[in-house]
Formats: sequence, structure tokens, C-alpha cells
Amino acid sequence: MNLSSEAQEALATFQQARGWEQRARLLMQWGERLAALDESEKSEDNRVHGCESLVWLVAHQDNGQWRFKAGSDARLLRGLLALLLVRVQGLHSAELAQLDLRGWFIELGLERQLSPSRSNGLHAVLQRMAQLASAP
Repeated sequence: MNLSSEAQEALATFQQARGWEQRARLLMQWGERLAALDESEKSEDNRVHGCESLVWLVAHQDNGQWRFKAGSDARLLRGLLALLLVRVQGLHSAELAQLDLRGWFIELGLERQLSPSRSNGLHAVLQRMAQLASAP
């Protein structure tokens, strides 16, 4: 599957990281890249359920390609969301439905550090993306 230049950058950066401490620092840095959501976007309609932390997802389609914004109250989760977003930005609905989220985080070297609750939360975000993408 083709990766955007931002996703390739993320992959290269995380694959060069030595150990969890370095990856955790990188996660925090990537989380800071997330565009801040407006207070109006932090609505119940945009909230992703299934996450222990508060997570919001905003989506729109542009010429068949999906664009997402996301936010969370948890720093580590913001980093994980940022890495998810660089992987999914600009995908079409069919590509989004076929995304191997676990495979992406394994490639980044982060799968073992994902607690079950974080992993479930990210899957909830991906499911919400897929729901939005399949809505008429």
C-alpha cells in the first residue's frame, strides 16, 4: 500500500528509535503536531466511544479522499492519533476499510507498548472512520 510522505517520515523516524523511552518521546512530539480542535468540534457528535480517554474525530471528504482531525485529553494518545492520521489522510473509503491498523503500529515498533485499552481505543477510532466513510 502506498504511504504518504508524512507516513514514510513517521515510519523512518520510529524505526530508527532505540527503545521505548525514545519512542515515547517521539510520540509526544508527534502528538504536538495535531492541529488543535475548536471547542465546537469537541462535541458529543464527534466523540469516539470505546476509548478510556476523551477522543474526538472530525472528518470530511474532499474529491473522494478523507481528511481527518482528531484530539484527545491524553498526551500519549494524541501521539498515537497523530500517527494514525498520517496513515489515513487522503485515503478513499475502500482503502480506509482495508487498513491494517495493527500492522501499521507493528511497523512503527509500537504494538508491544499499546496497552489493551489504548489498542481498543485506536480500533474504536478506526471503526468510527470506517463508519463515516461508509455513510451515504
